[in-house]
Amino acid sequence: MKVTTALGVAIGLTSLAACNQSAEEQRADNIEANAEMRADNLEEAADDTSTEAREDALENQADLTREAGERNADIVRDGADADGNSAN
Repeated sequence: MKVTTALGVAIGLTSLAACNQSAEEQRADNIEANAEMRADNLEEAADDTSTEAREDALENQADLTREAGERNADIVRDGADADGNSAN
C-alpha cells in the first residue's frame, strides 16, 4: 500500500510540476522520483531485516540508487542544455 501511495503522489507531483517544464526536465524529474521511490523501498526492507549486515547492505544500496538517479537525471538535463532545449 505504501508503494502505491508513494507512486500516486510522485505521479501527481510530477504532473503538477510539468506545466512549465520541457520534456527533458520532466523526464529528469521522473528519473529522480523513481530512484527515490526505489531507495525508500530498500530502506524499508532494511528496517525489516533481521541482521545488521543485511540492513547495512540494503541501506548502502539505497544510497547508490539515489546517487545513480541523480546522475542519470543530470545527464538528461545536461543533454537538454547542450541542445539548447532547456526550459531555463
